[in-house]
Amino acid sequence: MTFRVILDNAKRCYTGPTIQGNTDKMKISRKISLAAVTLLASVMHTGCTGVPEGVQTVTGFELDRYLGTWYEIARLDHRFERGMSNVTANYSMRDDGGVRVVNRGYKVAKGEWNEATGKAFFVGDANIGQLKVSFFGPFYGGYNIVELDKDGYQYALVAGPDRDYLWILARSPELDPDTLSMLVDKAKKLNFATEELIYVDHTAP
Repeated sequence: MTFRVILDNAKRCYTGPTIQGNTDKMKISRKISLAAVTLLASVMHTGCTGVPEGVQTVTGFELDRYLGTWYEIARLDHRFERGMSNVTANYSMRDDGGVRVVNRGYKVAKGEWNEATGKAFFVGDANIGQLKVSFFGPFYGGYNIVELDKDGYQYALVAGPDRDYLWILARSPELDPDTLSMLVDKAKKLNFATEELIYVDHTAP
């Protein structure tokens, strides 16, 4: 999840009125800019760190077992990952108790690797799989674990703050067909557009 996605989320989350008219535009422009930044920060701390309606996050979550590298098996398409293969996410602890997030992927068209570093924190209790992730300042997006292999922590189904964002993750570049089918079925029952999933190529570039 990158800054561009966070901005996209913010635009969707805020549905208030737009500012119109031309009265004292020069005098209020700075106030509007400050208000827009404040509003955006507020939006990202509330509505965009939530859980899609009707979706529940996992309980009994153990962060120490979730840390490490995950391979992206499938995702819903978005500009920030479009055209990327070999996508991974690495999670490690920060000194402040949060989680360091490093997302990496290979941009096929450009023949280059892209990497983004962010931070994540629990929204509530640490035993519930609901976190918020930021790659830019105070702006956060929801990271909701809705299915998890609690025995071995080998696969996970992760949703964003709404049904436009969905990822299937695994500890290896391939996931066995039965497990993958189970996760896709779970997402479909939760009304995600599973027919639009992109299955990620992990062939070395």
